[in-house]
Amino acid sequence: MRPSELLGPVMLDLQGLSVSPDERDKLTHPAAGGLILFSRNYQSPEQLMELVREIRALRPQILIAVDHEGGRVQRFREGFTRLPPASRYGEAGDGQPNFSEAAAETAGWLMAAELRAIDIDFSFAPVLDVDSGISEIIGDRAFSRDPFEAAKLALAFAKGMRRAGMAAVGKHFPGHGGVAADSHHELPVDRRPFDEIESRDLLPFRTFIEFGPEGIMPAHVVYAEIDERPAGFSPFWIQEVLRRRLGFEGTVFSDDLSMAGAAFAGNPVDRARLALEAGCDMILVCNMPDAAEEVLESLANHSDAKRDSRLQRMRGRYPTDRQTLMASEDWRHAAELIASINEQQGLA
Repeated sequence: MRPSELLGPVMLDLQGLSVSPDERDKLTHPAAGGLILFSRNYQSPEQLMELVREIRALRPQILIAVDHEGGRVQRFREGFTRLPPASRYGEAGDGQPNFSEAAAETAGWLMAAELRAIDIDFSFAPVLDVDSGISEIIGDRAFSRDPFEAAKLALAFAKGMRRAGMAAVGKHFPGHGGVAADSHHELPVDRRPFDEIESRDLLPFRTFIEFGPEGIMPAHVVYAEIDERPAGFSPFWIQEVLRRRLGFEGTVFSDDLSMAGAAFAGNPVDRARLALEAGCDMILVCNMPDAAEEVLESLANHSDAKRDSRLQRMRGRYPTDRQTLMASEDWRHAAELIASINEQQGLA
């Protein structure tokens, strides 16, 4: 790619079902590199396909993402398979780990295959947090309260995603499950020592990184015994622990900089700068249209070939036709399995 074609470090959002004139300018800005979709951008599979075509016509190489992990966090529902919360796979196995892992892998494949059939590059999944029974924002989004089971099931889910041609993004490094506060609304503080976090919360991340994943998202959580900065703004957590000690070589995504957990860093431009200086490759600036424009302008010349090489690994593979996918035996068997888990858990 020519330098002018490098992906920028900013992931944006849209306000509605189509791209407005103002949003067209933002998507074509050289600092833009990604777009995340929300429920407000979805009406039907047909409308979503048209929206993605519109985006691709404007900026063919932009990365298109969504939070579509299942349970409470699934942006597209009608017309897509309803996925259970991550905790349900272990529960459905009822002591049969082989069934639980197979179910998690099937769910990862099904989620990814349905999104790839719309030409969406990736979902921010799987959750690698270990549930400690105190975090409402994590809770059943975690695969387990046991770090070893969480690691196995999250890895199985990621394997299914990869089989469907989708990159995986593990979140929320180094673990959000040990705090009660919701980083969307306040800045959580985890006061546990590093050794405790390393032996419990980091275990799924270590296992996941050995798999060679494409992405990691740090948490907007302060681990006060280790660093006064939230993990997503911390060179210690990103450069020392994630990169050097754990050997992660993929893309580091900030969590949304509009969240209250990011407010400590100042205004949106300062938040963006500090996250990038800490080691993030791509920053999410959502639900703040005016701030997004300021951030884009502040990073107009922020090109980096090494970062771009990492971002290119996030691109979706194995394009498929939606009708062909949903007529396939693989899709039918996967959808039936997930429906049976939903029914078993009273989610149908």
